Amino acid sequence: MSQPRKVMLSAVCAGFMAVAMGCSSTKAPQRVELFNGKDLTGWHAMHNENQWQVVGGVALDPENRRHFTLTDGTGILVNGPRGQISDLVSSYEHGDCHARIEYLVTEHSNSGIYFQGRYEIQILDSHGKADDELKYGDNGGIYAFVGRDEPYPSNGYPPCVNASRAPGEWQYFDVVFRAPRFDAEGRKIENARFLKVVHNGQLIHENAELYAPTRGPMKNNEVAVGPLRLQGDHGAVAFRTVWIEPLNLD
Repeated sequence: MSQPRKVMLSAVCAGFMAVAMGCSSTKAPQRVELFNGKDLTGWHAMHNENQWQVVGGVALDPENRRHFTLTDGTGILVNGPRGQISDLVSSYEHGDCHARIEYLVTEHSNSGIYFQGRYEIQILDSHGKADDELKYGDNGGIYAFVGRDEPYPSNGYPPCVNASRAPGEWQYFDVVFRAPRFDAEGRKIENARFLKVVHNGQLIHENAELYAPTRGPMKNNEVAVGPLRLQGDHGAVAFRTVWIEPLNLD
């Protein structure tokens, strides 16, 4: 996948506008705020009881920087101080969309964002890693696909540049996702794609084809619409912006 190494933020914004202009509808996208900042309305745990919290502040624990210290209040969604609880799944289901997710991790933390519950953009503490050492499991990587013996042209995609900020700093992804296409009989006729993934203002993926769900999906099947899933069992992670704008991409 050929990609530029550096992209100015203005050019990235223009790219998102160009994708939006490719929609078949002329209506402006209607933003869906998946996290209301106050409570867990619209979310449920994938397994077991929902233990995610809404808090007012998070910071690295000075005695153990793999953990958070939490402040009472609202505005931030967090998987607890240690980050070892069930993944969180949205009730809202999306197809084609533009999404923004803002997040913060502790040192050596590991999480992920699964579009349609199936295609993961990795969250990891990859701060300071050299660009030429990046793997699909690094921050912003598109995780490897299920069925590792299948003849896929690529088994996951590393980000083309390391845009990661230090643990304890807020980061964000802007994503344009195109859902898989199916014929009238329900057979898949086009793979899903991440048309653009921008990490902290830098383009890290463009037109990345998703040959199958990435490893660890909710289900191995593929669907026209599915939920957003936030990984919660691999390390401490917090979110304060999670929204989706539905699109109707050509």
